[in-house]
Amino acid sequence: MTIMLVTGTGTEIGKTVVTAAVAALALGAGRRVAVLKPAQTGVTSEEPGDVDEVLRLAGELTTSELARYPEPLAPATAAARSGLPPVSPEQIAKEAARLALDHDLVLVEGAGGLLVRYDEQGSTLAEVPRALDALGHACTVLLVTTAGLGTLNTTALTAEALRSRGVALLGLVIGAWPAEPDLAARCNLADLPVVAGAPLLGALPAGLTGDGPSYDGADRVSLRSTARSCLAPALGGVWDGLETALPGISR
Repeated sequence: MTIMLVTGTGTEIGKTVVTAAVAALALGAGRRVAVLKPAQTGVTSEEPGDVDEVLRLAGELTTSELARYPEPLAPATAAARSGLPPVSPEQIAKEAARLALDHDLVLVEGAGGLLVRYDEQGSTLAEVPRALDALGHACTVLLVTTAGLGTLNTTALTAEALRSRGVALLGLVIGAWPAEPDLAARCNLADLPVVAGAPLLGALPAGLTGDGPSYDGADRVSLRSTARSCLAPALGGVWDGLETALPGISR
C-alpha cells in the first residue's frame, strides 16, 4: 500500500494529468487504485471535477472528494464564502488511510500549490504527512512543476517548504513539456533536480489529455503508453532521464 500526495508549484500546471498518468500505469500493472481530491473548487455539484477527469483519462478506479466549493478560489476562501465547512489535514489523512485499507495506491491530489490554505487556521496539504504518520501511515510526495522560465524559484521554494516540515520529496514531474521548448526549458531539465534536491521523474507532453468528453479504450492505451515512456520507474514507467530524448531535446 502506498499513499502519494500530488502537489504543485501553482495552479493549472498539470497535477490532474500527472495523477491520471500515474494511476493509469498502476492500473495497467494490476494495482488497485484510489484517487482522493480533498477540496474541489470552481465547479458546481453538477459539473465534472478533477476526479472525473482522472476517471476519463485513466479508466475505472475508486474516487473520493471531501468537499466541493463553487467559486474558483483557494479552498479556505471558497469555503468561507460558500458557508460550507472547510477540510482539515486530519480529515484528509483519515480518508486517505481509509482508502489505503483496500487499495494498493492512493493518490491525493492537492488544490493549487503546496501552501494553499484549506481552512481559517492556515492548514495546508503540507500538514497531511504528519497527520498520516499519527494514524500509522507513511506517504510520499510528488511535486508537479512547469518547464519554462521562473520554475526554478517556485520549485526551490516548494521543496524548501517540504524540507522545513520534515517531509521527504520523492521527485518532480513536469506537467506539460512543450513541443518546441525554449532555451530556459531545455536548461531547466538539468537545473530542476539541483534546486529541488530531488530527482526529475518525468515530463508529460503538453496537450496529452485531449478535448473529448471521454476516452475510449484505445485512447487509454495510448495515454498509458505515453505515461510509461515519459515517467521514471519510481512512478511505473521506463523513462531514464536525460538519456531519453524529449521533444526538442537531442540525446
